[in-house]
Amino acid sequence: MRVTPGASRDAVKVEGGAVFLRVTAPPADGAATEAVLQLLATALRRPRRDLTLLRGASARIKLVGIAPE
Repeated sequence: MRVTPGASRDAVKVEGGAVFLRVTAPPADGAATEAVLQLLATALRRPRRDLTLLRGASARIKLVGIAPE
């Protein structure tokens, strides 16, 4: 997924098979990454603990693992 930190509002958009997330959190001290995981958990209606950042802690492109139900 591609992340845009420091956006004016939080949003999730799926376009052409790609996921785009916009978060208001700044890209400092992992705040944007945590906001991404929380936003994604809310969008998927899953608890935050089910999501794990696999790759991209300090990058705009992130890979997130989701635990099976």
